[in-house]
Amino acid sequence: MTFDLASLGWDAAYSAGLPAFDADVVPGRVARVDRGVCTVLCADGPVRASLAGAVLAAASRDPARLPCAGDWVLVRAWPDDRVTIEAVLPRRTAIVRRTADKDSSGQVLAANLDVAAVVEPLEPAPDVGRVERLLALAWDSGARPLVLLTKCDTVPNPAAVAEDLARSAPGVEVLCVSSQRGTGLDQVRPLVAAGRTLGLLGPSGAGKSTLVNALAGAAVMGTRAVRESDGKGRHMTTYRALIPIPGGGAVLDTPGMRQVGLLDGAEGLGQAFADVAELIAACRFADCTHQAEPNCAVRAALESGELSPRRWESWQRLAREIAYETRRRESRKAAVERARLKQHRVRDTSRHT
Repeated sequence: MTFDLASLGWDAAYSAGLPAFDADVVPGRVARVDRGVCTVLCADGPVRASLAGAVLAAASRDPARLPCAGDWVLVRAWPDDRVTIEAVLPRRTAIVRRTADKDSSGQVLAANLDVAAVVEPLEPAPDVGRVERLLALAWDSGARPLVLLTKCDTVPNPAAVAEDLARSAPGVEVLCVSSQRGTGLDQVRPLVAAGRTLGLLGPSGAGKSTLVNALAGAAVMGTRAVRESDGKGRHMTTYRALIPIPGGGAVLDTPGMRQVGLLDGAEGLGQAFADVAELIAACRFADCTHQAEPNCAVRAALESGELSPRRWESWQRLAREIAYETRRRESRKAAVERARLKQHRVRDTSRHT
């Protein structure tokens, strides 16, 4: 099986920015990663590639530089049939979430998306707080955010639900789709046209894999029914996968995410909550705490009903999370710098004794 790299998103800008390598090195796009071994889609077909020393060295300094699904990479085929990834090309966009480790580092979930779609089922009722959190992640990635409300055939008036949710997604298009009936798919197909990549973010049971199958026209991703007791799904997709769409571009499916931590998403938060940011900017005092200060635009909006208490609490929760992670990261950087200076002083002392 061969691949047209242009249909997967390769263009002249990537070609112009290639680092100097010999003719044995060719470009490809990472389809999935399994314990450090990557499936890479190259023009001559898919290959399984391990990581070269330079890539491992870069990742030891910054784990976010490990290749992930959606990355463009350069691969080399060796005479002994080994294939290695020699370089990860600069990402144009990246979905990055906070990891649970003490370093407060980031994990790249997907790279080089044109559109980052938050997928939320209409049945059970959409979790607006989760949509807001994932939209902050999507905005921060640099890709165009989108909301896809799936299973629209399960509710009597999906348009009304979409209109209501759109109030919590300023500047973001909200589409209703049904993969089973094909409703709304005509609006999604242009997002996976040749050269374009659509990324899907959402919980288990939201219908992401079913949507991928509908767009691909074949059962390329496994699916399972949701539990009838609570409408929640079981994890079927356990890895991130870039799926080429016949005659089009690609869609990147991600596993259902129970919890997504924001790392450094102040900009994304400001865009996901553009209405709240506008109110904060309209307060009389720049350091307004929105508690008792006069001419507080936020408090006035809460009193008038322009801003719902739920949305304000959601913004506060995410803002606190981002501030906390920023402090952790800065503290970690300071500790590393102190350790470096201490080691330097020890070397100087030993040199002069």
